[in-house]
Formats: sequence, C-alpha cells, structure tokens
Amino acid sequence: MAVFLKRLLHPGRSPAALGRLMGRREASLGTDPGAAVRVRFAPSPTGFLHLGGLRTALYNYIFAKKHQGSFILRLEDTDQTRLVPGAAENIEDMLEWAGQLLPTCQNRYDDLSSLRENAQNSKTLSTTCALITGVPPDESPRRGGPAGPYLQSQRLALYAQAAEALLKSGAAYLCFCSPQRLELLKKEALRNRQTPRYDNRCRSLSQAQVAQKLATDPKPAIRFRLDGEAPAFQDLVYGWNRHEVASVEGDPVILKSDGFPTYHLASVVDDHHMGISHVLRGSEWLVSTSKHLLLYQALGWQPPHFAHLPLLLNKDGSKLSKRQGDIFLEHFAATGFLPDALLDIITNCGSGFAENQMGRTLPELIAQFDLSRVTCHSALLDLEKLPEFNRLHLRRLVGDETQRCQLVGQLQALVEEAFGNQLQDREVLDPAYVERIILLRQGHICRLQDLVSPAYSYLWTRPAVGRAQLGAISEKVDIIAKRVLGLLEGPGTNLTQDVLNGELKKLSDGLEGIKHSNVMKLLRVALSGQQQGPPVAEMMVSLGPKEVRERIQKVLCS
Repeated sequence: MAVFLKRLLHPGRSPAALGRLMGRREASLGTDPGAAVRVRFAPSPTGFLHLGGLRTALYNYIFAKKHQGSFILRLEDTDQTRLVPGAAENIEDMLEWAGQLLPTCQNRYDDLSSLRENAQNSKTLSTTCALITGVPPDESPRRGGPAGPYLQSQRLALYAQAAEALLKSGAAYLCFCSPQRLELLKKEALRNRQTPRYDNRCRSLSQAQVAQKLATDPKPAIRFRLDGEAPAFQDLVYGWNRHEVASVEGDPVILKSDGFPTYHLASVVDDHHMGISHVLRGSEWLVSTSKHLLLYQALGWQPPHFAHLPLLLNKDGSKLSKRQGDIFLEHFAATGFLPDALLDIITNCGSGFAENQMGRTLPELIAQFDLSRVTCHSALLDLEKLPEFNRLHLRRLVGDETQRCQLVGQLQALVEEAFGNQLQDREVLDPAYVERIILLRQGHICRLQDLVSPAYSYLWTRPAVGRAQLGAISEKVDIIAKRVLGLLEGPGTNLTQDVLNGELKKLSDGLEGIKHSNVMKLLRVALSGQQQGPPVAEMMVSLGPKEVRERIQKVLCS
C-alpha cells in the first residue's frame, strides 16, 4: 500500500515543500480575535473568466478587504482532459484587469482650465476614489505566496499524503472497478429511473483480495467511506444545513488512478493547508458540504466557515452559460466597458448591501458590504443596463485629472485604429484637442469607443458637404455663413458654449424669414454633415474657431 502511494509523490520533493501546514484554526473567528481572514477563489481553467466567476471572486475579495484579510487565487487544474489553453492566464489577467495605478499625467493644457473646473465641480462626480481598480489576488500562481504552489497539479504530494492517512485510518479504501463497470452501473440506474450511485463493491474487499488485485492493477482509485451521520453545519447565508449523503450517494472517489485528486479531496486539503478561514462559493456546492465536513472530520482538521452564494442568472431567470459569448470578461474589456462598471452592476443586482445604488466604486463596495445581508435569492442580471452603469463610471474618471490623461491616450489610439489614413489633419490627435472632446462629451457617452462611432466622425475627419445640401435648408446660406465667420473673427474668439449659444440666438434674431432652428440645422450640417448631434455651440467649441472657419469657408467655395 505504501509503495503504491509513494508512486503518486513527486520524486525528490517533500510534501512540506509543496504547501505550508497552517495548523488547526479556531472554530470561530469570534473566539480568536487574532485569527486572520483568508478566502480563496478557486476556478477551474476549463474556460475563460465570465461574469458568474467574477461575482464569486468579487465577493471573496471585498469580504477579505473588509476584514483586512487575504484574497487567494487557486487554480483547480486537476481535470487535465478539460483544460483550455490560455484559460489559466486569462483568469488571472482578468482579475488584474486595470488593477494597476495609472501613471501621472505629464502634460497640462492651460487653455482647458474652465472645462476642467466644470468637471471637477460637478456634483454628480465621485471624487473620493478616482483610480480604476480590479480585484487582484494577494497570492496566486503568478504572484506566489507563502502557501504555494497555487496550481493543484503541482500539489499532488499533499493529496497523496492525505489519502494515505485516510487509508491507514480505514476512512478510505482502494477501488479496482473499471470504467466499463461504472458505466454499466450508471446505465442500469438510469434504466430503472434511479439516481446513479456507486454500489460500494470494493469497500468489503479483504486484505488478501486487495493484494491480489494490486498485482494486476497497480494503480487503483481511492474512495472515501461515507459512514455515519453527516454533521449539521451553519452556512453563513443559508443557515443550518445537513445532507445525509451516505443514504443517497455511493462512496466518492477522492484520488483517481492517475494520482490526481477529485474536487472533494483537493478542496479540503488545500483549504486546510492554505489556512482558509471562510469558503465563499456558489450555492451549487451546498449539498457537497456535508461530504467535505466528513472529510475534515476523518482527517482531524478544523473546517472553515462556509457561505454559499446564490446564483447569478440572466434577467429572465435562465442560467448564465459559457456558450453566451457576451458573458466573458474579455468581451467587455475589448468593447470598452470599465471594470468598475462590471463590479457595480453584478453587485447592484444581488444582495449583501444595505441598499442598491448605481455608481459605487470598489472601495465603496468594500466599505458597504455585509455578508449577513446576502440572501438566498438568485441575482437577476440585466446587461441592458450596463451602458448606463458605464456612463456613470466613465464620467467619474473624466473628473480625475490623472485618469483623464489615461483616457486621452486611449482615445488617441482608438481614433488611429478607426480612421487611420482617413485623417486629413493629424492635429486632431493633439492631446489638448482630444481632452477637450472628452470633457465636452462627458455624461453623454457610455463608452470611450462611442467617440469614434459614425455619429462623431466629424470630430476627426472633415465631412463632404455641398452648397446645394445647405441650400435645401435655407436660401440664406451666404448671409448665415458670413455672419458666423464674423462672430468668430471678433475679439471674443475664445467663446464658451454658453456665450456662443447667446450669440447664435442673436444672429438668428437678426435674420428675417428664417427660424433659429433652421439656422442651427444649417450650421450642424455644415460642420458635421449630419442632421442630428450635439448642440451647435458645443460642436463649435469642440472643433475650435480655426476648424469651424475652414469648414464654413469650404462650403461657401463648393
């Protein structure tokens, strides 16, 4: 038996090198004021990170930070047949997405002081926490840490060690059943409309029978005996629970014949050795918790506290599916949604807070989170509201000078990508100009990408507008154009939007037989080539006096 288990250990590596034994923890944090809060997010890299996984990670993160604890990322990669290339890296990349402090802006544009002042004084902006934040782990495969390694495939010695202890105590036994026999058992149960379960056949093998079978099958699986009454436990969300797993399930495999553990053994062993104090995981694992508690009991370890989180569902109550391509974080990052907006919406639709409100930042989520307020009801996610959440968070970033500098760089790259060789004048990439556009359009756009949509193409390229097109709006094209040019050539060239609105109204009032709305329509088409868009005065401030003059003169000469 010992020889068999030694084959599962990595040669030349001791179990102590693969994990730090933390010792037993107190049953309750309340009995030990010095106990550290340690939580973990333990996804399987069988797919990229999606919103459901992000929500589980977020609740673990904000719970840890609320109690000055540690948030650990552990990758459960023991099912080697289902691993997706790049998934492990993607999970950690997405958790760290925008989690770094942004660089200080080097350039200052004094001519934009009034716009900056308006943004900073806006009552709708949050000035308490302006930095974009992700949910980066304190310990992870990439970052390392005192309880590593953080890939389960690198911790096989610890699982073999625990399995050996269970075998020696009689709490586990070797199973020699072939995959074919197990499949027949499953088919027979389904044919009889019963729940498939193992019949515990190998549980009663004698030592002589075990020795005889080891001679022909040196790599059996190991099963855990589900003996005795399952202990009751108090879940921090669902309250008191007990599931009599022995009466409805067969003895579960805890170590497969290839030396890799199943979830049940691996999660218990790792949570113990990593000193996990609280397990916050999806409610689908609630039924398995009694099984895990039996494992803790058999190993003589103190279990952590459990809190099972209700599911995150689509707004119609259906389950989020990995087949929905738009639920992966990579999709949201690529289409211009901010991490804070995603964190905001997935907490806004659930529970755990005194009240739901839009626009909360990560520090605010941490401060307001209360695990006792998490209810058993599933959270219904309405992604149609995400643009509005993003608009609020984008406006908050615009109000912070450091973040605005970063947004300027991002918009410059978007303009280059969207228009490229179509740019007639590369001065539109000037940081001062780009910042002015962002400041003027804050609150009106939901994503930075909106500013390179066709509706805003006039900001970056000159529209093709013919004189006949304007003549269809008003016969007084020349008069209107010349008066606007005169307005721009006056002493008040640096006109603000409010002043321009007044001057344009005076200009319209001075024209006989034409309505103010038609004057505005004519100017909008002349400047943008479009029938709809921002106010004309804002367009003029955005483009600047020089560009407005050139566009109007171009129309007059066409």
